[in-house]
Amino acid sequence: MKRAIRNSHLAVALALGAMPLSVAAQATSDFPTQSVRIIVATSPGGALDATARAIGNKLAQMWDQQVLVDNRAGANGAIAYDLLAKSTPNGHTLMTVSATHIVNSLVIRDWPHNVLKVTAPLSQVASLYYVIYRHPSVPLKSLKDVIDYGRKNPGKLLYGTGGNANISHLGWEWLGHMSGAKFKHVAYKGASNAVKATIAGELHVGFSTVHSLRGHFASGRAHPLAVTAKQRIAQLPDVPAVAEFGMPEYEINQWYGIVTSAKVPPAITAKLSPAIIEAVKSDEVTKRLSADGSVPVGSTAAEFSAHLKAETAKWQRVLQDTGMALSGSKL
Repeated sequence: MKRAIRNSHLAVALALGAMPLSVAAQATSDFPTQSVRIIVATSPGGALDATARAIGNKLAQMWDQQVLVDNRAGANGAIAYDLLAKSTPNGHTLMTVSATHIVNSLVIRDWPHNVLKVTAPLSQVASLYYVIYRHPSVPLKSLKDVIDYGRKNPGKLLYGTGGNANISHLGWEWLGHMSGAKFKHVAYKGASNAVKATIAGELHVGFSTVHSLRGHFASGRAHPLAVTAKQRIAQLPDVPAVAEFGMPEYEINQWYGIVTSAKVPPAITAKLSPAIIEAVKSDEVTKRLSADGSVPVGSTAAEFSAHLKAETAKWQRVLQDTGMALSGSKL
């Protein structure tokens, strides 16, 4: 009788002990079990927002679940990171990240989150390279001409960006550091205002994305000089890469990726990452991203994790090499 009771207790204990594992396994196998949210740290309408919506629409089809884009602009992206950090770690909250977030985490003293620590990387979904361009009135026909002029006439060529210590600003300063040329920076409130000033002839040269410049190139109001990739890109096949001008290490990539909270169990991230890769590599998403000027990627979680670490190290080096470790910097 006692043996039967002990066996009964053992069976109950084993059953109770197995319940959390069984529930977790079922939740993982059925994932997602509810609508999924993709947090975007910008306002609607930009390239990052468009990327999130294109991938979200495809994931909704694949999962037969609603995928909602939640735009949370402000505080240089910190608001979005706060939401992700406080979200229930069940994999139903995702977030788009970009190279801008890495730079912000390095140069803004009170930026509250370490990107590498608070996120679980799922996939780099796209690369978005910049174009160095000139106003039509500027008689410098190539990037070599721009560099030569910047060496012989330091500080005479004006370029504008959407603020201090952003990627465009750092990109120009890194170009100057590598080439020995010196350019004069003019900061505007927002990248679009810097483009408008260059198109209006207030600045000599500029630095912006294919997406924002394609119409100006077509109309002749701006002329491309080089793309900030290590090789030419399909959207502008006749425009040389900066690497072709003797700077093989130079690359400015406003990449986009998707992450979830670092607290999400690996069993769930192991399901999320392949789904995102499949969505990115689908015909409809590939066409949409390419049309927006991006280069679709769809890397694995491990590859994206390595990319984030490499990008952090690169931007630390750029800040140090250019002397732009600002007073508010964490360096």
